[in-house]
Amino acid sequence: MNHTTALKHIITTFCFFIFATPVLEAQTKKIKRPKNRVGIYSVDRFVSESFDLYDKVYKYDGYAEAGTPLEDEDIDVLEDAIDDVSALSESAPDILGDLDGAGVLKQGKATLQINRAKKALKYSIKTAKELLLGQRERKKEDEEGNEDESTEPKDETVSESGTSSDGEVKENNSETEEEPSNISDGLEVYSKYDFVPGDKLIFYDDFSNDFIGDFPANWNTNGSGEVVTLNKVAGRWFQFMHGYSIYYIPNLPSDLPENYTIEFDLIALGINKKTSIGANLEVRLEDNNEFKTGKDFAEIQIPFVQYTVSDFHVKNRINNKSSINNSIKADIRKAVLNKPHISIAVNSERLRVWVNEKKCVDIPKMIGINSPIKAIKFQLNSFKPEGKESLFISNLKVAEGGEDLRRKLMNEGKISTNGILFDSGSANIQPQSLGIIRQISQVLMQDESIKLNIIGHTDSDGTNDANLKLSKDRAAAVKDVLISIYKISADRLTTDGKGETQPVNDNKTTDGKAQNRRVEFVKI
Repeated sequence: MNHTTALKHIITTFCFFIFATPVLEAQTKKIKRPKNRVGIYSVDRFVSESFDLYDKVYKYDGYAEAGTPLEDEDIDVLEDAIDDVSALSESAPDILGDLDGAGVLKQGKATLQINRAKKALKYSIKTAKELLLGQRERKKEDEEGNEDESTEPKDETVSESGTSSDGEVKENNSETEEEPSNISDGLEVYSKYDFVPGDKLIFYDDFSNDFIGDFPANWNTNGSGEVVTLNKVAGRWFQFMHGYSIYYIPNLPSDLPENYTIEFDLIALGINKKTSIGANLEVRLEDNNEFKTGKDFAEIQIPFVQYTVSDFHVKNRINNKSSINNSIKADIRKAVLNKPHISIAVNSERLRVWVNEKKCVDIPKMIGINSPIKAIKFQLNSFKPEGKESLFISNLKVAEGGEDLRRKLMNEGKISTNGILFDSGSANIQPQSLGIIRQISQVLMQDESIKLNIIGHTDSDGTNDANLKLSKDRAAAVKDVLISIYKISADRLTTDGKGETQPVNDNKTTDGKAQNRRVEFVKI
């Protein structure tokens, strides 16, 4: 559907508003994004994605003040935002089940953040529609958009889990809107996470440039598959189809180096206690990019069985001889049902695999020293056909690096990394990035005489002043994690921020911007 057709559809559906309601005004004050994470993956992801969409729509809300007309690409963005916001809104009730077993305070904090995210989503879908229909103008104050959250109804019965008797998410009266100031909230579970992502991008695909229903342009297969959207999750996803010996192969631009990392997100649908014990996603690193088994490969099978503790099956072949063919126990049954993030690190012969923060595989001699790994191959095994069980992948990132930064810091006295990731436009550290900070803490623990200056850098998006402040806030956030989680003394750490003033690559390209968003650690 092109933007003209979609716009006509929206206008037809909502045309009664044109005559029934006056022109609406835009809000001037943003709803605040929560500063800290809850520590429940589905909640943190829901809140983060909700505010990412909110920030996108809020940007276009400023057009109402300036009287700037929407361009074709602006209309496309707003139409996509409406779809994504609707999907996220539908996912909110399902997140409640993930609060079971959490402490009362964590449940209360989660409830507050979910409600704030829902308010942001409500604003986003309403505003996007009004902008597309030309019904939005700006005045100095918008009482509706800036309504004090304390004025919301407080007289409903709320359980300790943060839900009312009718099951709707409600704010806990015993809590206020003030978030705890401890930046380690939500990161503690990752305190032993030692995955270090590569920082030189080789391949990335979130399917945002592919058409829905098409096979993705940057992949190959001997079967079939298509890019889809899901009604409860934002973004675009590549659906692997069930079949015998069907391989899905991303088109890597070159052979893989000695040290590299692979990351991706998965969504599994229809998985339950009747799922086959053999249901798995096979990830194979191989010496060819064809639909055949090579002389050199390393294979990991990620299990989805639910009725029993699962096994990672691992096997390899080095110079046409197999040395490893084994199963490794790892209970990831809950994790694979909740949009798991998979991380794989290859360092010469060594191969490690994490599911979320949990390391499941660590084999020191899985890959041959001189094995020419050319491809990453995915294969779906023993999933029920005809849509009864489905698997989707997105955000595949392959990057060179992932080496031990501790020795580099000790030997050279300085490292720079863009592997520490933050939420868009904020200083909230993404927990999957904690492996790098953990390595920094180990250097400081080993030599108590070392002091470090932490320096943040941004790309050129936004104003100079905003980027300078953001870079300083991000450096301070890293310092706070070192202090609060790893118990490093504050007097051994200083921080600074350079904003966009010291780029290392071209800010006009996506890859260049990614390189410029970085954190430096310098001995002082």
